[in-house]
Amino acid sequence: MPDISDGLRESPAPADVAGRPAPDRPRLLRRVRDGFLRRREASVLVVALALGVYFASASEAFLTGDNMVNITQAAAPAAIVACGIVLLLVSGEIDLSVGVVAALAPFMMHYAIDFWGIPAVPAILLALLTGTVIGLGNGFVTVVLKVPSFITTLGTFYLVTGIVLTTSGAYPAEIPVPVDNQIGQWLGAAPWAHLAWALVIVAFFHVLFIRTRWGLHTISVGGNLLGAQEAGVRVGRIKMGNFMIASTLGAFAGLLEAFRVHTIDPNLGGGTGLMFTAVSAAVIGGTALAGGSGTIIGGALGALVLAELQNGFNLIGISANPYFLILGGSILLAMIANVYLSRLRRAGKTT
Repeated sequence: MPDISDGLRESPAPADVAGRPAPDRPRLLRRVRDGFLRRREASVLVVALALGVYFASASEAFLTGDNMVNITQAAAPAAIVACGIVLLLVSGEIDLSVGVVAALAPFMMHYAIDFWGIPAVPAILLALLTGTVIGLGNGFVTVVLKVPSFITTLGTFYLVTGIVLTTSGAYPAEIPVPVDNQIGQWLGAAPWAHLAWALVIVAFFHVLFIRTRWGLHTISVGGNLLGAQEAGVRVGRIKMGNFMIASTLGAFAGLLEAFRVHTIDPNLGGGTGLMFTAVSAAVIGGTALAGGSGTIIGGALGALVLAELQNGFNLIGISANPYFLILGGSILLAMIANVYLSRLRRAGKTT
């Protein structure tokens, strides 16, 4: 005799033409939604898109080609420097000197070409090497001499600032003639140069961070230093390498800016402006200040959000003064969102 309860059971999902059960669409959508929200880049991507829609509706000039170039040129240096800052923050360190390294690098190119007679390409490489050496010094003092990176790089900030202002007399300099040509176009003078370099560098370091042993060791060093040491990770090499990467990227960003504005400014970004923008972009993009987690793409999106805010305020006629209010609120909201999303990830792992 058939069981009456059989008719009360849940009927199976309808099958597709191949005889396989059809997917549960609500459950699939829920998984997609949860997967998106648990990504560190999710919140800042939504903010970037929302800002784009808002400013586009508020000003017809926002989506014009010239304005898009302005936004990318404002966002690119911070996005490039943010790649190095993310690596440092994830490994549990910070660099306060990348902004003044960006100011020093173009002066080194200027001195090498105009005073020392070095050809253009070696002079540019020397400028980048200067940033690398400064990063090596920061790493040595922090890792070997055990000085906290905040103090180390604060001292470097003032040292490099003094070098820039003393050697330049606190006056700007002209771009050297040997590089004021096609080289300059490729290194920032052309409208597309900033965007092209930013995309290449962000893509490279994103792959480095998530697909290579270096990225894995960077995360392990910042997340569990003792465990990383016991696992055989060369902690000192990872931290020193990340200091060198961050400082070299700062030097490169300085060269890009010098070619863009067609002058070498000893007060590039106010010294700390580029550094704080890059750190803000990294934090807004989902990198934890405590170390152990972060995202390169999130840092780049954070730089885009900051550039959109500055550009959009100018277009709709809002004073630049409230920008810092919004920036401070954005950092706080980003950190709150990071904590919430971290709880979601932990809850997902335990279920």
